[in-house]
Amino acid sequence: MQTDQGNAVPGMDSADNGQWHGGLERELTATAAWSRMLAGNHRFAEGKAEHPWQDRETRESLIDVQTPDAAVLSCSDSRVPPEIIFDEGLGDLFTIRSAGQTLDDAVVSSIEFALNALHVSLIVVLGHQNCGAVAAAVKELETLDHACDSDSIIVRSVGASVEQARQAELDTPQDFERVHVARTIEELVSRSQDIRRALAQEKVMIVGARYKLTTGNVEVLSF
Repeated sequence: MQTDQGNAVPGMDSADNGQWHGGLERELTATAAWSRMLAGNHRFAEGKAEHPWQDRETRESLIDVQTPDAAVLSCSDSRVPPEIIFDEGLGDLFTIRSAGQTLDDAVVSSIEFALNALHVSLIVVLGHQNCGAVAAAVKELETLDHACDSDSIIVRSVGASVEQARQAELDTPQDFERVHVARTIEELVSRSQDIRRALAQEKVMIVGARYKLTTGNVEVLSF
């Protein structure tokens, strides 16, 4: 994997723009959704957020149905709310959040629900700068032989990403955060037959990204 700054990250096969490409129609829908999200992030970072689709009419139109374009798996960190940093509105994003965007059965099932029941064409895995889960994993690894020795599912998950990064001679918090996004995508695909099938049938596109607290910008990660 490479970031938009050219930093290599191990563990993912090469593809353009951090995406697994789907069928033409789904790909166009997913690409349009991702472009809209990035445009919203640009507005947010520039202090020009529009806060779209947050009026009473939109709320009332969504009482009985929702048709989000994208599912976003992000960290629970209070500084990284996807709807805000992408300047999205009601009904736009199906958001799942856990510390360090850690996967468990509930998280995977939630993403599968978005895919199968809501027919999202885009899945975004979003890490971020100064991730507390990454810092906690790095600190605990100082006293452990391996991440798998930890009693914490978060440390086991994030710590495994830290160990993978270090094996590739990457040893900064930024490296750990980027590798963890890549590894989370790998693990998500590995754990979910539904997602593997959707990828094989060209029904979904997966994107990795990292939010920068210092600038407000989303860094697109390419694999």
